[in-house]
Amino acid sequence: MLLFTILQAVAGASLGKFGCVIGAAIAAFAAAYGIGKIGQAVMEAMARQPESAGNLRSSMIIVAGMIEGAALFAIIACVLGLFVG
Repeated sequence: MLLFTILQAVAGASLGKFGCVIGAAIAAFAAAYGIGKIGQAVMEAMARQPESAGNLRSSMIIVAGMIEGAALFAIIACVLGLFVG
């Protein structure tokens, strides 16, 4: 019984670290996908209305920065879970 408890504790710790790594990877890929979709939509909108390119570009940069901030927060939380947990 003691051996089972020790094995469960060790496997649980490594499984938790694996979860933190997977969470950080998902956050990075989701941010990259989201920023790519924003870029695609803005390029299509600029092709339709070239006169609004400046407004669209600045809005795109603001939204991309917000996505990057959220992704960075998620990655930092995963890294903290990796080292603290």
